[in-house]
Amino acid sequence: MRNRFVLLSVACMLLAAVHCEQRQVHIVAVNDMHATIDVFPQFAALVDSLRGIDPSLLVLSAGDNRTGNPLNDRYVIPAYPMVALMNQVGFNASALGNHEFDVHSLARLIQLSNFRYLCANIFAADSTGIRTLPYQTFDVGGVRVGIIGAIQLGESGLPSTHPDNLKGVRFSPPMETIGQYEWISRECDVTVLLSHLGYETDVEVAKAYPWLDLIVGGHTHTQLKGNEKPNGVLITQNKNKFGRVTYITLTVDSGQVIDKKAEYIDVKKFPRRNGLVASMVKHFSDNPRLQQVVGHAAAPFEVREELGCMMCDAFIEAFDADIGVENPGGVRIDTHPEGDITLLDVLQIDPFDNNAVVLELTGEELLRMMLTYSNSQVVRFPYVGGMQCQLKTEKDNPAKIKSVKFLTLNGKKFDMKRKYRVVTNNYVLATSKVPEGAAQVQNVQTTDVIVNFLGKHKDVNYRGVRRIRIN
Repeated sequence: MRNRFVLLSVACMLLAAVHCEQRQVHIVAVNDMHATIDVFPQFAALVDSLRGIDPSLLVLSAGDNRTGNPLNDRYVIPAYPMVALMNQVGFNASALGNHEFDVHSLARLIQLSNFRYLCANIFAADSTGIRTLPYQTFDVGGVRVGIIGAIQLGESGLPSTHPDNLKGVRFSPPMETIGQYEWISRECDVTVLLSHLGYETDVEVAKAYPWLDLIVGGHTHTQLKGNEKPNGVLITQNKNKFGRVTYITLTVDSGQVIDKKAEYIDVKKFPRRNGLVASMVKHFSDNPRLQQVVGHAAAPFEVREELGCMMCDAFIEAFDADIGVENPGGVRIDTHPEGDITLLDVLQIDPFDNNAVVLELTGEELLRMMLTYSNSQVVRFPYVGGMQCQLKTEKDNPAKIKSVKFLTLNGKKFDMKRKYRVVTNNYVLATSKVPEGAAQVQNVQTTDVIVNFLGKHKDVNYRGVRRIRIN
């Protein structure tokens, strides 16, 4: 009888020991905030609540913290409001997003940040002042967590930003680079990739590197549901601009992750606000100049192409051109209601400080420019003014352009041999092919062109305007 009691006691002690070895790591993850500062009071209150439950909570960003809100991007130190708010909330780390390179303030922002920027596939010259880490480790309640950072590269081998913003910086292919850090998984209990690669690439990474426990993703603004675990690797991502935030729970037993869960929280509906952070947001939002009314929408803009068409028409009018071209990624909001259009609205539509460019191109050269810019992808094909475009897609791949037919605005045949006066922005020029000597960069920002156009026309109505047709 006594031996049975001893055995039972030993068994209970072993079970208790196993239970004590299990620990949980909690993470709040955001991606592609794009300077949505007005949500920060609720976000900060949410983080405060979760830290009350677990003081070891990690707060991570998958990049693109800035660009899209002039209150942030046009501050004295561009994008400082976001850094100040992230410092106050207590972020632990951020990936580098492609938009972190917009406007030359990244080095200064890094100096002002109380958290590190993680990117394993960037190599910046000392002269740039861009100081990042490839990875960082954290002790979370006795659990060793290793976090690796990575940034997307386009067809050019560079992140999607103006090439002039990347002087002194080079990059390595992210997939190959991530593989060089497998050793972290042997030294840490939890291995995380803080990724600004996009969801499809994150899936490829998960399939290639099952030693990762978690990928906190960004870049493609993909709203996931919480059960995405290709190859056993949990992947998280949300829509941009605080569509939601992710609350991640990882259960660790004897140095191994035995359970992983992601919950998506609509932070905009969180019932509480952090008072100090609310005061900071109010201070950063106090800019009467940006509230100046510059035009009026006689009808709502219901899709992004309607805004793009307006921009193209503004280009044509300002430079007495035949054709206007605007890249879809250069239009940063999807809709605008009927009513006043403020300077703040214009700077939200077009936040990149791009300059206008005048080109003399034949129809064939214009088509080459548009296809090389878009890489023959439907989603990247530019908006236009002064013409129409009919896109035919590949039968087996409807995202890929098979052919393009140009038409005049009234649907007639387009002369592909004739020279046209074309206006676009300097980002399109830098990321596409045009004949040498064909372009003249103007000392005029595209936002000024839009403001002047709105001021001249008073009421604008682009409801239903579509110039790109897809067959």
